[in-house]
Amino acid sequence: MRLTLILLTLFITACDLLPQSRLEQVKKNGELHVLTRNSGTTYYEGPNGPSGLEYDLAAGFAKYLGVKLKIETPESLSQVLRKIQAGVADMAAAGLTITAERQDLLNFSTSYQRITPQLVYRVGTRTPRNLDQLQGSLEVIADSSHAERLRMLQDEYPNLSFQENSSLDSEQLLNLVWEQVIDYTVADSNEVAISRRFYPELRVAFDISASEPLAWAFPNGEDHSLIDKANEYLKMIKDNGRLDQLLERYYGYVTDFDYVGTRRYMKHIEQRLPGFRRWFEEAGEKTGIDWRLLAAIGYQESHWNPRAVSPTGVRGVMMLTQNTMRQLGISKSRLDPQASIEGGGRYIARVRSRIPERVREPDRTWMALAAYNVGSGHLEDARILAQSDGANPDKWIDVKKYLPLLGQKKWHKQTRHGYARGNEPVRYVENIRSYYDILVWITDRDSTPEPVSPALTITSPAL
Repeated sequence: MRLTLILLTLFITACDLLPQSRLEQVKKNGELHVLTRNSGTTYYEGPNGPSGLEYDLAAGFAKYLGVKLKIETPESLSQVLRKIQAGVADMAAAGLTITAERQDLLNFSTSYQRITPQLVYRVGTRTPRNLDQLQGSLEVIADSSHAERLRMLQDEYPNLSFQENSSLDSEQLLNLVWEQVIDYTVADSNEVAISRRFYPELRVAFDISASEPLAWAFPNGEDHSLIDKANEYLKMIKDNGRLDQLLERYYGYVTDFDYVGTRRYMKHIEQRLPGFRRWFEEAGEKTGIDWRLLAAIGYQESHWNPRAVSPTGVRGVMMLTQNTMRQLGISKSRLDPQASIEGGGRYIARVRSRIPERVREPDRTWMALAAYNVGSGHLEDARILAQSDGANPDKWIDVKKYLPLLGQKKWHKQTRHGYARGNEPVRYVENIRSYYDILVWITDRDSTPEPVSPALTITSPAL
């Protein structure tokens, strides 16, 4: 018996001395160390905390593993690649394209998104038809897939020359093009779609390649335990629709770019908003709603025109009815901008409070906006149609597909509240989301950012 105990102890000790797999190390440490980049397509500090597609995906994976998420943002893409190659982190979730050169140095997960690299220039620069016709400076991120691709294309286009910038990110290079400091850059299609709302004079000349896969990167080697688990997680969120929901959250409303409308909006931010901003801020403080969201609603409603009147009789900055103002306890005229903004803030807060508590942000806010536009009854009808059809009534990506059906007799006759122009609230919400993003970008740009530690440990949110 004693010999058996000794042998068992020796066996357990030997097992403890065996090298652990990467997956076992992550679980033992209790955290997933992830490298990423600060950008609108990966990770950033939003109004409600950490945001970005890569952040949400990585946070979901950490929760799937039952560990905390540790985010680190190296200063450049080159550092991200060097650090993950050296194994100083568990993985890199940084919008990385799978390329031949990188596959020799790193392991990759399965792809979760496809993008297209595009040559970008500013209006006023001659539009090139191919890479031999570039007249001016072309800069791309150092060690990027774009640089790798351009090197391959130099055999086909002997006049092609470019510089690799090791200190700036993609959005900063796009800004340099917009500021006419450089003439061209190459950016991924998702980055271009987001950035054109902030730099409306940017244009896409052409794609420099076919669409390419984005994936997570892992240190090279034969240990695929963590990669296999990542692939298992990515397959799960593809199958259950979570990935589509995240892609819609970050990109579903930015594809329809309106240059004239965006330029007019940015002009109105400079010329009109200052006269109303303090009232939006006051309404935001009273209701707990970001004042910039209230301002975006006001712009969608009236373009910040306090004397705006619609054919249906709603008036003022927030386009409220007299009955609504009375119900909110506001006795002043709807044409009084302060009263209208206060009323709009109270009303959207009331509408949002009626959305079932199980609907989580940001879906809760998008649905509240739809109800603000079309009415809570019609929104509920669309949610019931979604649920009856097997879709998720608590996700905006699903509900927005059913709102337009309220305009069709086949569908609205099945509902409690009947006919509605259901296309309008969908467009209404998407417009406000864009207005809000632009206003957040401008106000954040104009404020002094607080110093942020390059490594931040964050408890993964529930998904």
